[in-house]
Amino acid sequence: MTAVSHGTRSLEHVLSDRVTGEVAFDDYTRHLFSRDASMYSIMPAGVVFPRNDEDVRAAVRTAAEFGIPVVPRGAGTSLAGQTVGPGLVLDFSRHLNRILEIDPVARTAVVEVGVVQDQLNRAAAAHGLMFGPDTSTSNRATIGGMIGNNSAGSGSLTFGMTIDHVRALDVVLADGSTARLEPVTEDERRRRAEADTLEGRLYRELPRLVEANEKAIAAGMPVFWRRACGYRLDRLTGDAPFDLAKFVVGAEGTLVIATRAVVDLVPKPKKTVYAVGHFETTHAAISATGDALSCDPHQVELMDKTILDLSRQKIEYADLGNHLVGDPAALLFVSFSGDDEAALVAKLDEVAALWERNGHGYHTLKAVTAAEQTALLKVRKSSLGLLMAAGEGTRRPLAFIEDTAVSPEYLAEYTARFKQVLDDHRLEAGFYGHCSVGCLHIRPFVDLTDPAQVETMRVVAEKIKDLVAEYGGVNSSEHGDGLARSEFNREIFGDELYEAMREVKRLFDPAGVLNPGKIVDAPPMTENLRDRDALTPARPFRTMLTFEVVGGGMRDAADRCMNIGLCRKTTAGVMCPSYQVTLQEEHSTRGRANALVKALSEVDPKAALADERLHEILDLCLMCKACKSECPMSVDMAALKAETLHHHHEAHGIPLRSRLFGSIRFLNRLGSATAPVSNLPGRIGFLRRLAERVAGIKAERPLPVFTRDNLVRWNRRRRRVVPGSAGTVNWLADSFTTYTEPQIGKAAIELLEASGWAVNLAGGGCCGRSSLSKGLLDDAKKKAAGLVTSLAEQTEPGSPVVGCEPSCVFTLRDETAALLPDLPGVREVGERVRQVEELLVEAIDDGRLRLSGQSWLAGRRVVFHGHCHQKAEVGTAATMALLRRIPGLEVAEIDSGCCGMAGSFGFEAEHYETSMAIGRDRLFPAIEAEPAETLVAATGVSCRQQIFHGVGRTAWHPLELVRAALA
Repeated sequence: MTAVSHGTRSLEHVLSDRVTGEVAFDDYTRHLFSRDASMYSIMPAGVVFPRNDEDVRAAVRTAAEFGIPVVPRGAGTSLAGQTVGPGLVLDFSRHLNRILEIDPVARTAVVEVGVVQDQLNRAAAAHGLMFGPDTSTSNRATIGGMIGNNSAGSGSLTFGMTIDHVRALDVVLADGSTARLEPVTEDERRRRAEADTLEGRLYRELPRLVEANEKAIAAGMPVFWRRACGYRLDRLTGDAPFDLAKFVVGAEGTLVIATRAVVDLVPKPKKTVYAVGHFETTHAAISATGDALSCDPHQVELMDKTILDLSRQKIEYADLGNHLVGDPAALLFVSFSGDDEAALVAKLDEVAALWERNGHGYHTLKAVTAAEQTALLKVRKSSLGLLMAAGEGTRRPLAFIEDTAVSPEYLAEYTARFKQVLDDHRLEAGFYGHCSVGCLHIRPFVDLTDPAQVETMRVVAEKIKDLVAEYGGVNSSEHGDGLARSEFNREIFGDELYEAMREVKRLFDPAGVLNPGKIVDAPPMTENLRDRDALTPARPFRTMLTFEVVGGGMRDAADRCMNIGLCRKTTAGVMCPSYQVTLQEEHSTRGRANALVKALSEVDPKAALADERLHEILDLCLMCKACKSECPMSVDMAALKAETLHHHHEAHGIPLRSRLFGSIRFLNRLGSATAPVSNLPGRIGFLRRLAERVAGIKAERPLPVFTRDNLVRWNRRRRRVVPGSAGTVNWLADSFTTYTEPQIGKAAIELLEASGWAVNLAGGGCCGRSSLSKGLLDDAKKKAAGLVTSLAEQTEPGSPVVGCEPSCVFTLRDETAALLPDLPGVREVGERVRQVEELLVEAIDDGRLRLSGQSWLAGRRVVFHGHCHQKAEVGTAATMALLRRIPGLEVAEIDSGCCGMAGSFGFEAEHYETSMAIGRDRLFPAIEAEPAETLVAATGVSCRQQIFHGVGRTAWHPLELVRAALA
């Protein structure tokens, strides 16, 4: 490429003038976009977030003028390094994400390339349609990324690959011009070929290139149909219309940059059922594939014991164990889809009988209803993330041979030989993937910081490449070539066909602007490895929290992130609330973790933690802790942010507002003592506006109402109930349900006493949660030490510690041990923490606590929103179980993510709009969709505040509802 002089004006300045989207060239942004989900890392010059096609054109032209390449990027979930490279990264996911049209008659959709697959499927589902290729990353993978990789998924046996569903593409060519790629007749091709443009040149020269290399194409292209490798010259042969749209699918952004796509939709099956075979070995499961395929299934998927064992360690997936029989070494999921449930169930019976007759497996589970399928499918779709979590330190499961495929008839034999190659080189790996199409994702554990293991990796890659060729398979069947496999394409396709592919690249991209180094003319697969050269050795420094629980210090805790991007999902779960609103990479858990890795790799990491740009990146983290459970690597961003804030305060001082919120127990106690006078400032507009100017507390946000008759006073004067034989339980009197919502604490204590418990009100201290959330770790440590010591020394050994505010209760089980690892009693107290809901469910089931079916709750419906910390630590099962034991009450749980309040976050002026936007994402609409008579319940005080402020509905604590039903 030849650069054009712009005088002293930098690329950043020129781009800022030419594009309407954001332009970012700071070191942190560049670092975040230097990585994707692969094992590679390349630092870009900068990042552009285009808002429209013209921005893309301007960025491509400008990059060419400066002599640097362009790398298009969607969710950054590519596994072979397609979306990292030098030059300018274009992030299409933030703005170019609109569904422009769905035509249910033609069964097509027009979408911008940043549209996420599940986003399209939700819109299409209203018409009984869906996008056929069903990737496991559907909740964050963009349509543009799927086009770039020619992605497939578990249903490809039925629906094929992305290439089979692309009708037309609007693209930007390498010179910044635009074109519509679509099937054309020969007359139309000739007409377009007459233009003296880059597009015209393509229509003139490509047919000649194909004709000149017809024999090489026929001989060199792999025979097996499921392939995502090389340039698809075979698609330009034969009598079919000349179709450049399909030709560039799978080109990894090296030929054109797509901005808009017309894609086919397929009918969405009304019903899918599963037969889940249990096997004693992985080989036995693979060997059963043939019988399954003979029954004409929709998909056949494998999951080995490695994945199963990992799922048992995660709260989100633990329910799977309740559905399995015995301890299988592998499962085979066989699905059948259609509209006739009876016919589908007959198919399950057929495959189960066939397996039994031929001695395949020891049990077949039949999952017909959604309830039977949920736990099974959640784990199957999360296999990649679970496997990635199995890595320790720098030894990680790497995607360098995980995308091969052979005809299913050879799969068992091929996999056995594959396993032998791994055994010969002492490599461990997990096995999962698509048996129905001969594609297994096998990821050996490799330490890229060890040169010997890097060399082993290369040797194994070459041996597997040769092995797959021996079976007539493909080296990449859905994840593309990228930096991991492109190097081998000359050998795979042969010299003549490979040179034809190089000529294709020159025709489309004469100056080498578009994502160079992929598919052709690639560097060796062992260059640009992420962990080998990217990080300097971590410099030790003192942290307040203990991070050794993850095998290293603070940087290792952040560097657990393997970039698979699950935190970019926007349709389910909690993680990551602020990303779901802003769609900015730096607001995802992945982005924040990578930013911390950069900071903690600096010469002075302590000083780097005080950097204002890093503080900006972490600022919108709500510390919801969802990443601790939903992130497969359990990256605990809440703890990492608390530690970072601590160091920021040491360098810059503690803001007044942080001191105020960190002292919330003192303020609440003072407010209760002076009520109702203390409630007046919250009602006076002038004082609220003053508080916003002085302390940054949003004037529009209602303040809590202090109650003079607080829980402590009530407990002192009341007549105690003589306890039964259950023993003593310690009630953690938190700062909120003690002084602002004492009716909740009263209800809980009365229920516990009715269950036979003697209740000890443990109200002498604060857990330190509010101080932790503001990074006031010295203060948090002091408060937590006081509470733990009192619980350890002044309560009966082994007696349960319970409470009704999840953020306080679970601090004792989590952060307290990280703050005070050597404090006597800290772990013993943490182990005594239980949910009050558990004790009450046990009492109801034992007959000690009786609820009436004649209460005002009978015949009512309640929708429940769980607190983020509750979901992260233990899940909501106990609360749901308790609500369901109220006679006559219909109970439903809202899939609502985070409420957006997050303690003090929603009160802070600069965060108020983000807080409300998070609530409006799923929680508010779900409640507003319910009729006025539907009750709303929530376990968190912040959640109840947000619900009342956002939709004007009073949210009950579940314990209040149970108390109302007490017989």
